[in-house]
Amino acid sequence: MNNHILSCHYYDQAICRSCSQITVDYGQQCQSKQANVEAILKDFTDIEWLPLVESHLSAFRNKAKMVVSGHWQAPILGILTREFQAHDLVNCPLYPHELQKTFSIIREWIRQTKLMPYNVLERRGELKYLIISIDEHTNAMMCRFVLRSTNALAAMRLALPNLRQAIPSMLVVSANIQPLAAAILEGEQEILLTEQPVLTHWLNGLPLHCHPRSFFQTNQKVASKLYAQAQSWIQDIQPKQLWDLFCGVGGFALHAAQVMQGEVIGIEVNADAIASAQQSANHLGLSDRLSFRALTAQDFALAQTHSPECVIINPPRRGIGVELCQFLNHSATHYLIYSSCNPESLAQDIKRLSHFSPVKAQVFDMFAHTEHAEVLLLLVRKVS
Repeated sequence: MNNHILSCHYYDQAICRSCSQITVDYGQQCQSKQANVEAILKDFTDIEWLPLVESHLSAFRNKAKMVVSGHWQAPILGILTREFQAHDLVNCPLYPHELQKTFSIIREWIRQTKLMPYNVLERRGELKYLIISIDEHTNAMMCRFVLRSTNALAAMRLALPNLRQAIPSMLVVSANIQPLAAAILEGEQEILLTEQPVLTHWLNGLPLHCHPRSFFQTNQKVASKLYAQAQSWIQDIQPKQLWDLFCGVGGFALHAAQVMQGEVIGIEVNADAIASAQQSANHLGLSDRLSFRALTAQDFALAQTHSPECVIINPPRRGIGVELCQFLNHSATHYLIYSSCNPESLAQDIKRLSHFSPVKAQVFDMFAHTEHAEVLLLLVRKVS
């Protein structure tokens, strides 16, 4: 267990308090996180707890989401307080060095383009947010500019070669249009400014092709171990068929297809994520037995007349809900692998999944220096 405390002058100066546990020794953070998750799941006494998977203390975030404030002559990349005071966070220790290096270049490009940051109080300006992602293996990057309108697109396209020349690893650039005067990160319209439409993240040697609006875990090293653990369980189970519900860009499904011979189906409501997942399946030559569909997990499951031996569930924080739990209870599925970013909703769903027993679990510290925990759980159908 690592025993360190990460130093951050943004926290020390009360500028940013997102890392609420940063002053706590990292070893103690992990012990507390494990104890908290076990306490939430205390009603399930037969769980075998595998060792917690630790994060690096710093430079582990592969994505920066920054509010853009100030003036085009002096743009501020960071956060905006409730009092609408802007603070620069370009030296946040959670960002890897290659990502940090881009901020000064992008700030200069904003000045060159005269791209006016959005003023929340006055409701004028164009550039609201900057979202940059990086693959830790290749250092390839994707940059998204969240804009109020399309008014600045012509100037951005004209100046884009300068940005690409300054940051050759910036392979994907897009503009997201978010016209509402509300604290909403992104809108429905995404406009690609580069020919390349996806950023490829590599996990355990597998390519995950991500469109700009696709979700991908921000801690790549820990995520690789999360997928590897699920893959290990699937290898032991050897199901003839598997569903990956709430599959995102297909991480679990792609890992499952490496170690089983049967059919794998991934379900995700986000059409961009499904396109990314299918591209990865095609890239790996697995499209004959690995397919993806864009619809809700509930709509898919309730329309089926049978269920596979194993189902992977990776829902949003709210969990999977009553109806899907009841479907699984009365299905022919024997194994469930549940990945959760919210232990409270996980515990609620386990109680609803009354025909299954949780047998193995592992905590993954995807969000170091916070109280958030990712939990992977293996459930087996009870013998009637």
